[in-house]
Amino acid sequence: MTLTSNLKPSGKNMAKGRKKRSAIELGHDAFLDIVANLVGILIILVVVLGAQSTAVIEQVTEDEDATVVNLTNEEFATDQQLEVLAGVTMRAAAAQADSNRLERLVTQYDAELEARMEQRGMLMDLLSEAQAAWQAKQRDLDQDKLAAAKLQTELEITEQQLAQIRGERERIEGEPAPVVAVAHLPTPMAKTVFGEEIHLRLKDNRLSVVPLERLLEEIKDDLQRAMNGSRNGEIDGAVGPVRGYVARYAMDKSQGLISRGGTAQMATRVQLVGLMLEPMSEPYGQEIEKVFAGKSELDIELAGRDPNTTTITVWVYPDSFASFRRLKEVLYTRGFATAARPLPQNAKITGSANGSRSDAQ
Repeated sequence: MTLTSNLKPSGKNMAKGRKKRSAIELGHDAFLDIVANLVGILIILVVVLGAQSTAVIEQVTEDEDATVVNLTNEEFATDQQLEVLAGVTMRAAAAQADSNRLERLVTQYDAELEARMEQRGMLMDLLSEAQAAWQAKQRDLDQDKLAAAKLQTELEITEQQLAQIRGERERIEGEPAPVVAVAHLPTPMAKTVFGEEIHLRLKDNRLSVVPLERLLEEIKDDLQRAMNGSRNGEIDGAVGPVRGYVARYAMDKSQGLISRGGTAQMATRVQLVGLMLEPMSEPYGQEIEKVFAGKSELDIELAGRDPNTTTITVWVYPDSFASFRRLKEVLYTRGFATAARPLPQNAKITGSANGSRSDAQ
């Protein structure tokens, strides 16, 4: 009789075992060594018992053959032969029972071993997941520690800066208060300008001379030409550029009866309705710091003018109020009266027949 064993695991299970074994630490290999030793002992026991069973079966077969031969030679078996045959049959049956029992044990051990291997694989998977989770928590904890250390460092630096500020404040509080000299200009009564007037524009902290008189002369020439023309009503026009400025204007031309020397006559009337001045590009003018440094366009414009009969009108925008204060001080030291014309930031310089004169101080 031949005994077979089912101790070899399938190829799929072996591959699975090798895959999971790659993630196992060296200390867990002892369990596999113990299982392998147990399997080896079982295999040796099965081989020994199988060999003994084979020998018994062969002996029983030989005895049966001898008995058959004896029965052939004799017509009836003796009692002794029957007893021998019964004993041999009982031994063969016992050997077969032992063999079947061993096979059942081997099958049971195979099933238990496979179940243990599956349990071990599941436990190793759980162990790997637990280790990964622990490592992730450890990294989070390390990040928290780094953030806490950074905050602690920033806190220490802030406390040092606060201590320095407090020390500086105590030092300043202990010093005597400095005396500040406030420069101021006298504010005489404003008076309306009737003499010579120079117009300046101060925007973006840049100063430029507005050639108002020359532009008005060109507008008068246009009015004269319009008076000689045949067109009536409102007429728009533009003159310039003069020193970087252009003037856009609107005039009204009409005809009507007038009384002259007791006689009614037809007359043509041309009147300037509105005027707007603007530079050809922005920003325009000389930087105020260069003006204060000397040898500027303003110095050339003021050269040879009498401060007693000349007034400076400054069209100033909100972004240059501080510069106007300094400019006024410079002009005051040179004896010139100054009139301010504040404008909104994006407004143009405008005028009309009903406009007002500047008030100088």
